[in-house]
Amino acid sequence: MALTLAEANTVIAGAVKKAQELNIKVCVAVCDGGGRLLAFNRMDGAIWGAVYGSQGKAVASAAMGRPSGAIDPSRVIFQKIGEHEGGHMIGSQGAVPIVRNGVVEGACGVGGGTGEQDEECAAAGAAAL
Repeated sequence: MALTLAEANTVIAGAVKKAQELNIKVCVAVCDGGGRLLAFNRMDGAIWGAVYGSQGKAVASAAMGRPSGAIDPSRVIFQKIGEHEGGHMIGSQGAVPIVRNGVVEGACGVGGGTGEQDEECAAAGAAAL
């Protein structure tokens, strides 16, 4: 089953709630299993670069089926997949895959805090499902 828009918005709400608890301003992107954007939110005051960071981390996490921080961007395989995918993947901490019944259905990527804060928010978002 694919992620729905309603589910993607639930993930975003969970990530934003965690960001508010941490007192940070973030961007949150939820993509489907193919790395295409389903839903996006930029909190008031979040830096503009986080728009791209959150989406790129989500794409990388969905593509590799693991948290984006666990991806080594210096590995040739990551570079080649990213090259063929169109260069959207960012192998940096801040995204987690959304897995149901053993299938990667998408990912939640967050940008705007530290890598650790971003991943904490992304995990809270995915856990909200």
